[in-house]
Amino acid sequence: MTTFLHPGRHHVAVLVRHGVMPMELGLVHQMFGQTRSAEGDPLYKVITCALSTGEIRTDADFPIYVAHGPETLREADTVIVLATHEEDETQTEGRLSSSLAAAFAAIRPGTRIASICTGAFVLAAAGLLDGRRATTHWKSSQNFRELFPQVELDPDVLYTDEGDVLTSAGEASGIDLCLHMIRCDHGSAIANDVARSTIVPPHRDGGQAQYIRTPVPEPESSSTGKARAWALERLDQPLTLDDLAAHAAMSVRTLTRRFREEVGLTPVQWLTQQRLERARQLLESTDLPIDRIAVIAGFGTGTSLRQHLRAALGVSPSAYRSTFRGPAAHKKHGPRTADQHGAANL
Repeated sequence: MTTFLHPGRHHVAVLVRHGVMPMELGLVHQMFGQTRSAEGDPLYKVITCALSTGEIRTDADFPIYVAHGPETLREADTVIVLATHEEDETQTEGRLSSSLAAAFAAIRPGTRIASICTGAFVLAAAGLLDGRRATTHWKSSQNFRELFPQVELDPDVLYTDEGDVLTSAGEASGIDLCLHMIRCDHGSAIANDVARSTIVPPHRDGGQAQYIRTPVPEPESSSTGKARAWALERLDQPLTLDDLAAHAAMSVRTLTRRFREEVGLTPVQWLTQQRLERARQLLESTDLPIDRIAVIAGFGTGTSLRQHLRAALGVSPSAYRSTFRGPAAHKKHGPRTADQHGAANL
């Protein structure tokens, strides 16, 4: 991890465009703006700039006034590019507008550049992510891959750090990214103080994957549709390839081939995906113990559920439940389970 420290206050330039999301703009000013040294001195100077000064539309029902133009980027130690819901960068065909290209050309070599949400499209179009690892909002990941195959996209993480170029996923993951940069610049103690002041965790477990809703698909009029519908009603039971093949009236080999053609997964992968989705629904909506959810979802044991959830989402069942249902849900079970004691967090 590269540390970016300069004499005096570190200048952070926040580049906004029409359609900026107020939350993204606010969180950058909040996180960096309240960072203080042990003596109480501000460590960052945050300046909002645009491609031209004046009123900038937001995606809310109010505009903002930006007094600084792209010349601000020349003096920045860190440049943060925010997303926009109006000038959809996901539809730019991978090219910067002339005004954006001119603005990026003004950035000094060695400046740290970061993006929040789909602002990563701008960094990729500028060629800053070629051959590097990056992330963006999971809803835009497929479009990003198609536009920028030369970028190593990781849609599951909250942020990436390639030294002088960093990217984050959705709006709220901008908080994680800002804390990470503060931590790299000034250490964990100062970053933790900022997190406490903002009442957010200094570090969130897991990644973006746990926030992606993978719906249980309705069976389609396809050759495997009948078998899938049958399986969805029996996820709690041991299901074999022979069982699925029998209900699809085809051989196991043909079933596997048709599953790949119609669903994009093997039958085993599809079953695991549906069982994970069932477990996620139960973790979010019920107070059932982890072991009971594992049985209902078809994993058999709490250990198996923990292993599969950790592999797919990067978190334990109890951590997932705390995120989407709240810690109060655990108190209704009475004695703490092994998962709550941390035995599952392996």
